[in-house]
Amino acid sequence: MARYLHHVGPDAGALAGPVIAGAEPGAEITVLLLDGRAAPPMPAGARVLRLGDGLDYAELLDLVFASDHVIAW
Repeated sequence: MARYLHHVGPDAGALAGPVIAGAEPGAEITVLLLDGRAAPPMPAGARVLRLGDGLDYAELLDLVFASDHVIAW
């Protein structure tokens, strides 16, 4: 099972939502929202996190190294 970490910032393009929503079946999806960004459409079971809202930089670094794919939007 692949693990994806998507960093979705305020300047994320319109393509971010459909790409995240179209993840391969069985993939573990984590979406990190930056700067108050609203969550894009996501597949069922996706996890949404916000930096500073229960997630600190050390935990973010752990997520990066635990992921197979890290995508910044």
